Amino acid sequence: MSDWPEYIDNVPNISGNEQEIERLIAAHSGKPVFLPDSKIDFGKIKSAFTIALHMHQPMIPAGGGDLHTAELISNLQHMMENQGIGDNHNAPVFDWCYKRMGEFIPQLVSEGHEPRVMLEYSGSLLHGLRKMGNDDTIEHLKTITCTPEYARCVEWLGAPWGHAVAPSTPVQDFRLHVRAWQHHFAAIFGTDAMVRVRGFSPSEMALPNHPDVAYEYVKTLVECGFQWLLVQEHTVEQPEDGHHPHHPHLPHRLVVKNSKGEEASIIALVKTQGSDTKLVAQMQPYYEAKSLSRTTLAGKSVPPLVSQIADGENGGVMMNEFPPKFLEASRETTGADTVGMNGTEYLEHLFAMGITEADLPVVQPLFHKMIWDRMSPGDGPEKLAQTIETIRGEDHRFHMEGGSWTSDLSWVRGYEDVLKPMDEASSHFYEKVIKAGVATNDPRYRNALFHLLNSQTSCYRYWGEGIWTDYGKEICRRVDAIIDNDF
Repeated sequence: MSDWPEYIDNVPNISGNEQEIERLIAAHSGKPVFLPDSKIDFGKIKSAFTIALHMHQPMIPAGGGDLHTAELISNLQHMMENQGIGDNHNAPVFDWCYKRMGEFIPQLVSEGHEPRVMLEYSGSLLHGLRKMGNDDTIEHLKTITCTPEYARCVEWLGAPWGHAVAPSTPVQDFRLHVRAWQHHFAAIFGTDAMVRVRGFSPSEMALPNHPDVAYEYVKTLVECGFQWLLVQEHTVEQPEDGHHPHHPHLPHRLVVKNSKGEEASIIALVKTQGSDTKLVAQMQPYYEAKSLSRTTLAGKSVPPLVSQIADGENGGVMMNEFPPKFLEASRETTGADTVGMNGTEYLEHLFAMGITEADLPVVQPLFHKMIWDRMSPGDGPEKLAQTIETIRGEDHRFHMEGGSWTSDLSWVRGYEDVLKPMDEASSHFYEKVIKAGVATNDPRYRNALFHLLNSQTSCYRYWGEGIWTDYGKEICRRVDAIIDNDF
């Protein structure tokens, strides 16, 4: 456990310990975190499945009647206080969804079962829960995170603190999101729990596919200590033929090259099918895994892994159908030949067999084959820009806006009204704070960073217009005002 404060000057602890985080992660690099306590007989099972629950609520300027002076509060709090509007009556159920794994895991373990679940909570959600007084929810999550008999069942995934979408977030800001999440998580759950976080869950499953942005993205994840990430199957391709992965139930190695000829790689677990909450709510990955048998990887017999993620609170099926189906599947799979496993646990079993990262099949971001067929990595940014424009003019399907959970959603087109102030706030922060060398433990830095990260949540782009756009622009205005007044 750590004794890091969760709040400093009423701002979440999101910066100031970067070097200590690097040191802690480096000290534990290469050490298995789940294998010693895993009760899975990897050599005998025929298949496995893993599910992840994504949880997020943005902070919004809704704590008062005047948008320019309203306190930043959780959207969940706003829903709680206005349950007569729209779907806000779901707020108490949402609240329970954030806590309920803290009830299910101890219950199942006490029955002698081996449940497995991966959790991904945005930093803005964790802060919002604390700010609105939902300490009980945090304590339930602490119990299953920090108690050894439960910790083997629960894997936390890293995430951008403010639920930022990587393809349209400045690369230096995305790194700030990742480090902020690690700070905040360590302050809540302890550094021992933080160094166990080896997998990463991208917001909206968005994978940058511009070669230079994709390279910085993977480089950021690796340098921040992550071993693997989830990718959507239609956002990656095989380098040799440009097709989607032929073996999506095996881990892959995501390799990215930029226009300077630099290369970075990270393990990818391929999330299959769409982002329909029904898939997880009805435990479809379990039933799909039951239909699979052991396969061959690097000359060794291994069980395939079906990977899936969904919002953990949205939709009637997730609210109502998931609890009994999760409990049922967890009870059925204990000691069975198809079992639930978490991502890192699965990989650690593979490595214990002698399989290495180099043995994994390679994928790359979508459309990279089209680019590298016409130029070579190392030809430079200007050649890359020319190549992209040429292909864009020849093929209407080609784009460099990144891949996401749905192939028909752009995170750039149509969002200029809010992207412009986001970019301006980012540039302002870079020039006056980062470039100026302001210390990351300076209260002014932390306060400006807190507002910058909140301004970049995907919600302000996803809805595209109306009050959500106004929220996003207002938080960007506050970033600029804080920097102009305090620095």
